[in-house]
Amino acid sequence: MALQLPTSMAALQRPALGSRIGKLSARGFPVSAVDDEQAAHRQRLFNRIAPMYDNLNDVLSLGQHRIWKRMAVGWSGAKAGDSVLDICCGSGDLAMLLAEKVGPRGKVTGLDFAEEQLALARERQKKSYGRRNIEWCLGDALNLPFDVEQFDAVTVGYGLRNVRDIPRAFEEILRVLRPGALASILDFNKSTDPVTSSLQGWMLDNVVVPVASQFGFREDYEYLKQSIENFHTGQELEKIAAQAGFSRAVHYEIAGGLMGVLVVSKKI
Repeated sequence: MALQLPTSMAALQRPALGSRIGKLSARGFPVSAVDDEQAAHRQRLFNRIAPMYDNLNDVLSLGQHRIWKRMAVGWSGAKAGDSVLDICCGSGDLAMLLAEKVGPRGKVTGLDFAEEQLALARERQKKSYGRRNIEWCLGDALNLPFDVEQFDAVTVGYGLRNVRDIPRAFEEILRVLRPGALASILDFNKSTDPVTSSLQGWMLDNVVVPVASQFGFREDYEYLKQSIENFHTGQELEKIAAQAGFSRAVHYEIAGGLMGVLVVSKKI
């Protein structure tokens, strides 16, 4: 039988929370030194590739990423007049598609942790779209700087795989969504089918990385394969979302199983 220490003695037996983890995040979550370094590395990576990010996406997907993003926005349920959030917005593709959906009476907030990506998004908005219903915000997907139940829809495009704590990311999305609202999350699919998985790996090794190398970003894109291997399958994502509190979670495989869209809904 385990020895039960008195409260005063137990407090002496374990270090304080701050000494174990170093610091707390803005919303009181523990942040380890490893987490900090991983997040900082990814932040540097996305800042570095920002100037060529859109061109690379077009080349590597033969333009198909634009179709997948429109599908994700469509599944978000965003409509005219809505206030919507695009997390990990990057250079703004999904945010600008959302702006078309919500119209001039609606509002889009695009959030990313890479300032260079946000600078590119602002420039694209100014030059090509001229839309005034988009606001860009520097922030952390795990500590969203927004009120409870602030948004009518949320999207995430190729960002969930890169956050250091996926369950917490789901909890934050749930917190800022209004009752009955949807979130649509697009990312690479970690397929359970051996053929699809092998094809995906072959394409990353023989197409994606070599092409990225021509732009000087070989090391930056080599991380993709490992990040997909470390990611969750569609069924696993459904379970994690349900555990976070979503009333419904369905993962759809698209692009022949190479990509996936997770659609989650908050209970009314």
